[in-house]
Amino acid sequence: MGNARNIAFWVVLFLLILALFNLFSGGNNNLQSREIGYSEFVQAVDDGNVSSVTLDGEQVRYRTTSGGDFVTIKPEDAEVTKLLIDNGIPIKAESQEQSGFQSFILSLLPFLLLIGVWIYFMNRMQGGGKGGAMGFGKSKAKMLTEKHGRVTFDDVAGIDEAKEELEEIVEFLRNPQKFSRLGGKIPKGALLVGPPGTGKTLLARAIAGEAGVPFFTISGSDFVEMFVGVGASRVRDMFEQAKKNAPCIVFIDEIDAVGRSRGVGIGGGNDEREQTLNQLLVEMDGFEANEGVIILAATNRKDVLDPALLRPGRFDRNVTVGNPDIKGREKILGVHARKTPLGPDVDLRIIARGTPGFSGADLANLVNEAALMAARVGRRFVTMEDFENAKDKVMMGAERRSMVLTQDQKEKTAYHEAGHAVVGLELPLCDPVYKATIIPRGGALGMVVSLPEMDRLNYHRDECEQKLAMTMAGKAAEILKYGEDHVSNGPAGDIMQASQLARAMVMRWGMSDKVGNIDYAEAHEGYQGNTGGFSVSAHTKELIEEEVKRLIQGGYERAYKVLTEKNEEWERLAQGLLEYETLTGDEIKRVMRGEPPQSGEDDAGDEGEGNAPSVTAIPKTKPRKKPEGDGGMEPEPTA
Repeated sequence: MGNARNIAFWVVLFLLILALFNLFSGGNNNLQSREIGYSEFVQAVDDGNVSSVTLDGEQVRYRTTSGGDFVTIKPEDAEVTKLLIDNGIPIKAESQEQSGFQSFILSLLPFLLLIGVWIYFMNRMQGGGKGGAMGFGKSKAKMLTEKHGRVTFDDVAGIDEAKEELEEIVEFLRNPQKFSRLGGKIPKGALLVGPPGTGKTLLARAIAGEAGVPFFTISGSDFVEMFVGVGASRVRDMFEQAKKNAPCIVFIDEIDAVGRSRGVGIGGGNDEREQTLNQLLVEMDGFEANEGVIILAATNRKDVLDPALLRPGRFDRNVTVGNPDIKGREKILGVHARKTPLGPDVDLRIIARGTPGFSGADLANLVNEAALMAARVGRRFVTMEDFENAKDKVMMGAERRSMVLTQDQKEKTAYHEAGHAVVGLELPLCDPVYKATIIPRGGALGMVVSLPEMDRLNYHRDECEQKLAMTMAGKAAEILKYGEDHVSNGPAGDIMQASQLARAMVMRWGMSDKVGNIDYAEAHEGYQGNTGGFSVSAHTKELIEEEVKRLIQGGYERAYKVLTEKNEEWERLAQGLLEYETLTGDEIKRVMRGEPPQSGEDDAGDEGEGNAPSVTAIPKTKPRKKPEGDGGMEPEPTA
């Protein structure tokens, strides 16, 4: 509507300028004509120097035979017409009524133009256009009308419980009598909470597609401005628009940008963000009822939201949108693979089983990467091999085969990664090893990836201790092979990962008998970026560090012992990695037994401990996180 109004204004302005130009150009003859006396005009007529005459009231315009234009004013008693007829000069008379109208328009048009421009800019300054000088007080909420690319609940999978709660809100809007006859009231708001990429915004779009009512969408950051009071004004304007279109839905994405707890920021009660939040609280549940306006909001930081925002009556429902389980991942893959031609060997359940921890966005990216890889080699459909290569790229990064490595660097990387793999296979509570590679990927020279047999929901103390041993196996392998004086900086990522796990065991999970069942995470300076919290004694800090060191050292010694006992298998695996560069879980076991990695027999029945049956059906861990048990062999300074 605003765009159409702007276009209409500029069209009218153009037409006015065009008319003004035509009038001025039409009067150019007058401006260019030289005024002379009446006697000179009579003398020119008598001499035969006048070729044509135009009578315009008292004004006489004539052209001479030489081409000059002149103007004179005739006296009241002059017989100009008789004089011209007697001399045979052509006469043209102009209507006085038309001339007067043109003169009036000519004099009025500049004023009309100035008044129109003034009205336009005043309208913009008063907020007639949201982008005007004073338009920042207006809401930036946009009404969502998806004529193309409409999203419905059929496009949402893997989060069935969240979808059911929101389907009920849609049913409220469609058939309110179904619930009101039992005394039920429509929820005022629903807060979607979950990690990034789980489908919170997609759910909101599905509600917009299903509800059939006006749907306004806005980001939490759109309320915040440098001018005090602007955010509150935008909140008021947004709810005014919503009330005019009730019943309707308002979706606020990333509400934590405006809904953080009050009293913890800079500026106290005068803080612009707090004023905006106060206005939002009043509009959602104040003296004036907002019947038929449902507020949806999404955030991945519920812990920082103000308690007043979360109480019933404002956000009546907190809908948790978490990462999907194996069944949910299979459904999500099916949704994203609808428009992708799949090969006969593709089994979405195997892919779902091999992607624990993947969010909906991760799975969508996986399908897209697989399609791109298939198109790159000219296939007509996507095969299982494409999915496996896509998972490798998503989780570990693209291969860096062009990276120049010396034979010594390759050998150190092979023994380092072989140490991780051997210890991971030997300790029963470690996640099964899926793949080992010495091809540089991302920022690592090599990598060992392990994957849980099922979705990991909790950790036990003995599992964590064995995981520490697998993590420290890379450094143990380097020391065992080359000695303490020749250990590289490759285990840096392993040490960081082991330190994080050990600190969590001691400070958060109560897995240290000496420290006890106390949460010291907030008290420990610098833990996970924390700089505040209550203070603890120097003795307690020293005790925490001693326990962390004891756990990491215990993992290192355990890994060293396993590699000493399994020295032959470790040597075989290291040499196998040097020869083949990348080995899968089953191939690692064969190489450790002294067999060639590829068996001529069908290995469908030999899946091992949770590993996939073949290279084309190998599950993976969550992307963008370091692989379980190995942070990757970091490059040496000479690399």
